Amino acid sequence: ATCHILMNQDELKYWVALSQFSKVGPMRFKRIDAYFPTFEEAWTASLAEYLRAGIDEEVATEIVARRGEINPDEELEKLSKEKVAAVTLKDDLYPKLLKEIYNPPPILYYKGALEQDEFAVAVVGTRKCSPYGKQTTGEISGELASAGLTVVSGLAVGIDTLAHQAALDCGGKTIAVLGAGLDAKNIYPVVNRYLADKIVASGGTLFSEYPLGTMPLKFNFPQRNRIIAGLTLGTLVVEAPLSSGALITAKFALEFNREVFAVPGSIYSENSLGPNNLIKMGAKLIAGASDIIEALNLQQAVEFTEAKKIVPDSKNEAILLPLLSKEPVHIDALIKQSGLDTPTVNSTMTLMEIKGKVRNLGGSNYVLAR
Repeated sequence: ATCHILMNQDELKYWVALSQFSKVGPMRFKRIDAYFPTFEEAWTASLAEYLRAGIDEEVATEIVARRGEINPDEELEKLSKEKVAAVTLKDDLYPKLLKEIYNPPPILYYKGALEQDEFAVAVVGTRKCSPYGKQTTGEISGELASAGLTVVSGLAVGIDTLAHQAALDCGGKTIAVLGAGLDAKNIYPVVNRYLADKIVASGGTLFSEYPLGTMPLKFNFPQRNRIIAGLTLGTLVVEAPLSSGALITAKFALEFNREVFAVPGSIYSENSLGPNNLIKMGAKLIAGASDIIEALNLQQAVEFTEAKKIVPDSKNEAILLPLLSKEPVHIDALIKQSGLDTPTVNSTMTLMEIKGKVRNLGGSNYVLAR
């Protein structure tokens, strides 16, 4: 495995501290980064230096006046209390696809796993969806996730919720991008706090560019939609009236040279005006997940994921494999959970290790090998 260098905490805390100023967005972060050798130096810089760095007077004055109220070390402590981490544009682990857009968030807060999801598709739509919208969202998202693609959405009620849920139901991976801080009390909407926890528990991720304590304000959401489009190879709009946030996400996808997909609907349904209009403008008409996989040329990716799935060669392997994951499990636990006797478990595990299906991490602790 390659070694990923994450920024050291001493430098990271100043990125986190600066992100507390809502007026310091992607462009101003870029200027600060270009001018100051380190963010620690930026944090203690004088007003004159900020002006020289190209930060306008109003914002520079606010930083200098208010930074005394912010303790960078305490900001890191708050993050770890909420089990939230941060990754910056300078880090290898920053999502590659998102790095390519013209105004990526300089710092991205996340909860859960941080992996490069190179095969990700956004599924978005209206909060008030019809039975047709529910059915198509569930089917298509489930098929995408089953094929090994990551389903990305915005945790809103309606289509977003159904997309996340369908991915979870088939054991797939899903990512939610939020328009507020990732502290428990700001996870929005409140009805989806349980879903947010489930996404994290299942190996997925919650992302936000907003620091802890940011409330879910209306104007955060259009901003947030560029991240949904930026993290993915394409955006699927299932159902959306003409004035819908989902269409903002599609617009960003076009700007970023990503694919836009749409599920056609009745010409009499307000919810289908958005997708039907997108199709008129050249979005790809989608009748199922296979259309998306084909359009993105992901057939190889799907076959690659299939090949990675570990298939049992015997009855005992079929019993033991589902008990294993990327988290180490001790052989005693395997014996207890499987109901097989000790010699059988020992010999089956040894065989699977020889075949490259599992790895012994030492001390009889096993993980899946791929």
